Amino acid sequence: MLAAGVRVCDSVENRKHGGVVLFEHADEAVLALIRELSGGGCRRVVAVGLVDDALTGHAPWELLAAGAADALCWSGASTALHLAARFVRWREVDELVASRLVRENLLGEDPVWLATLRAVVEVARFSSASVLITGESGTGKELVARLIHALTQRTRKGELIVVDCTTVVPTLSGSEFFGHERGAFTGAVAAREGAFALADGGTLFLDEVGELPLTLQAELLRVVQEGVYKPVGSNQWHETNFRLVCATNRDLRAEEARGSFRRDFYYRIAAWACRLPSLRERRGDVLPLARHFLAQLIPDATPRLDGALCDYLLARDYPGNIRDLRQLVVRLSHHHVGEGPITVGALPFDERPSPASASISIPGESNAARPAADFDDAIQHAITEGARLKDLLDGTRETAVRLALEAEAGNVRRAARRLGITDRAIHLQRAARRSASPADVDG
Repeated sequence: MLAAGVRVCDSVENRKHGGVVLFEHADEAVLALIRELSGGGCRRVVAVGLVDDALTGHAPWELLAAGAADALCWSGASTALHLAARFVRWREVDELVASRLVRENLLGEDPVWLATLRAVVEVARFSSASVLITGESGTGKELVARLIHALTQRTRKGELIVVDCTTVVPTLSGSEFFGHERGAFTGAVAAREGAFALADGGTLFLDEVGELPLTLQAELLRVVQEGVYKPVGSNQWHETNFRLVCATNRDLRAEEARGSFRRDFYYRIAAWACRLPSLRERRGDVLPLARHFLAQLIPDATPRLDGALCDYLLARDYPGNIRDLRQLVVRLSHHHVGEGPITVGALPFDERPSPASASISIPGESNAARPAADFDDAIQHAITEGARLKDLLDGTRETAVRLALEAEAGNVRRAARRLGITDRAIHLQRAARRSASPADVDG
């Protein structure tokens, strides 16, 4: 039953592409409804306020944190047209996300990954912006770059040119990027086209762009911004038109603060920036990815994974992310024979946890019951001590934010992704905590 002032349009539960929630005030009933209908952000739900003050204060950010794709106030027929256009665009994006091109290369259904993939697909297909892809090693940055190239719409579609910036020799970097004329330097027996010429009409992918020295960053500024360059040894300007995609596992903002990355170059390569989540942030994709890799390795009669082995895979840390998981699946496949499932005996000896650590870290049934019992005991103790429901909810929220920030070394963005909320929600939580008086905290 819906709370007063809340109406659900278009029965979101029965629609793959979402719907609209109309409300007067963003109270807890509205937020709960959006959480339920959006499925953690997997389904597109737009929150539309029916009164002028519906989106004042923290309301917009709370609605987005609850899973709303957008929040706006109703202003007549123009709002309806705007909503219709948004849902048409989202439908196109979701059809591309579900396409064979994407599914065969960037598998995953975890809400954090799905949100990232949707954003990548939309920018790739409906814009020509330069894209900076960041993320830890092994998160799939090159695969995302190749997807952006594949989805980019051009009348004259050129090639994807990949330059590994870690292998660029400073003394030859001019020739590598700009090309050279015959006789431009000793050994230049013939003219050569550089990356900028080869990428004309296509996509230039600079992998590990954070490794470029400052002098080379300065040299690349003009061609990245204006699309013109001179080959080494030439006095003639050449034009090129390419989409620029860069990737790095470095924090370029921090590098900029240290003076090792140019601010003007950063803004030229990052018209849109995307951080790929680590595998620990998308645990729901561990088993689907493992099964996908296994099907690639053993396509005929692909074996299933034993329950205990699944528990281990879910609990294991993956410092190398998806690449690390794939390597483990490869090692498991080497030990499999027969028609039965792959079991824990297939784990290499250096992968096997001790019985003591396994009983704590691997989430089997008995282990799942113990944290639940501990949680029940803690709640029961708090109730006995006179805690109200609001105190319990506020305390749980505050503790979750604190622990997530500790786990991510204070990085708000990563902590927010881990919790499935927005950066803004964490900032608001911390601000509320700082401004709360003792009376507010103690109830």
